[in-house]
Amino acid sequence: MPETTVKVSGEEARRIAVRAQALDGSATDVLETVRRLGFLQIDVVAPVERPQHLVLFSRLGPKYDRAELDRLLWEERALFEWDAFIYPIDDLPLVRARIRNFRRSRRTNSHRWVREFLTTNAAFRRYVLRELERNGPMLSRDFEDRSVGEKRDHRWWGPRMVGLMLLSLHLYGEIAIVGRRGGERLWDLSKRWWPETETVSIRDEERIRAERRFRTQGVRLTKGEWEAHPDAEDGPVPDRAVLLSPFDRLVYNRDRADALWDFRYRLEMFVPKAKREYGYYVLPLLVGDQVVGRAEPRFDRKTGALELLGAWGDTSRLDEALADLAAWLGAASINR
Repeated sequence: MPETTVKVSGEEARRIAVRAQALDGSATDVLETVRRLGFLQIDVVAPVERPQHLVLFSRLGPKYDRAELDRLLWEERALFEWDAFIYPIDDLPLVRARIRNFRRSRRTNSHRWVREFLTTNAAFRRYVLRELERNGPMLSRDFEDRSVGEKRDHRWWGPRMVGLMLLSLHLYGEIAIVGRRGGERLWDLSKRWWPETETVSIRDEERIRAERRFRTQGVRLTKGEWEAHPDAEDGPVPDRAVLLSPFDRLVYNRDRADALWDFRYRLEMFVPKAKREYGYYVLPLLVGDQVVGRAEPRFDRKTGALELLGAWGDTSRLDEALADLAAWLGAASINR
């Protein structure tokens, strides 16, 4: 961790946080932005667009081309996907340390469950790896379900255990996601997709990850005072209005967002409708260096309309943010 930090005011902390997250208009291209942020989180839910794309749009604006992320992942291989996150390929040694730790650890239910599942289904595991060795990249539906043990209708994978086997082998670093077809993941052996690298110790990985988390956040709250990372830069933030993904790291730490902007935020996607305070998939509204409000847009891909289902807080600049979002999505209209 950095040996020295700088105490800053709340006003300075807000500017530094926005600048550290490349939300100050300084982002220039996809690869450079992912490297600055450290990673992108992936999710399949997309009332507007998937979070990995929304995060890049918020920084690059309507010029961001979603095909560029795919090109960097599947053609240039400058980025890679593991466990629902996208990382720069330079971080593969760190991810390999986490993979090794996952394989060895028994601390959590996930660790123990995956180990037990793979042990019970050793023949199924060999079959999947053999098919990939013979055929190259394959989709989940290309495999037979040769699992043993109790069958159950999983909320994500359905009654077939193929998805759970592929996920388990992925977490163990044996297979990698090498593309997508119609939204389905394409799998292959990691040894054929990932380059050879060293593997750092888990202690070094945790130390490096903690330092990067501080650097990419810019500031942290320690004993009631804001501390800035030694490399953090303060300065004016452009007066732009933009909607953020619910998974955006500027607001992902809910306590930190509350402390910085008095902005209490949670994603209510899994909250029963009658108990929601705002809406299903609400996006924070950033104006300059202030998180001022929130809105719930929804993009109807059939009609091409960007619909506004609700808005809260200071929404005086919301029209500007919606116009940029609509331009990027290619929406034919904005319905309020």
